[in-house]
Amino acid sequence: MEVIGRGTASPPPAAPLVVGVGAGRGVSAGEVLALVEATLAEAGLSPRGVAELATVEAKAGEAGLLTAAERLGVPLCGYPAEALAAVEVPNPSEAPLTAVGTAGVAEAAALLAAGPGSQLLVAKRKSTPHGRPGKATCAVARVLLTDLRGRRDAAEIHQKDPGRPAAVKSGQGGQRRPAVDRPDAGQ
Repeated sequence: MEVIGRGTASPPPAAPLVVGVGAGRGVSAGEVLALVEATLAEAGLSPRGVAELATVEAKAGEAGLLTAAERLGVPLCGYPAEALAAVEVPNPSEAPLTAVGTAGVAEAAALLAAGPGSQLLVAKRKSTPHGRPGKATCAVARVLLTDLRGRRDAAEIHQKDPGRPAAVKSGQGGQRRPAVDRPDAGQ
């Protein structure tokens, strides 16, 4: 018996990751990046697998979040608080409910951005800077993978699912607009 092509198949690419981030006013990019990188490392996940940082639209203009997304080379997308409030999260909190109108930002944004069927890989984690309370939270979700029966691929689900609420940058009237474009977009 002859074996043809043994070992030549490439493993399927890993599904993209979405990191949901919550932030207090004035959070630094360093605090956000340290939290995201530590969270990914502890979960055995690569920063290269991150496709998007997601947050509530009220925080999409925070300089620390924008800079963190830019340094990671991914877009920062803001989602309406009403859309995040509709996502069931394992760790709701009064602080974001009072501040922006949803009981969860990091977990809800990660799950909403990753789309239907997504999986929360890392529940909400809070930054722990020395000498003061943390100003950042993050959670990690995985985008649904393609199966071999012809279903849509993860990128198509991520970008075009009509059942998924649109993310918007503040003031963009319902269109999904990243706050930061990927430098390699379109390549």
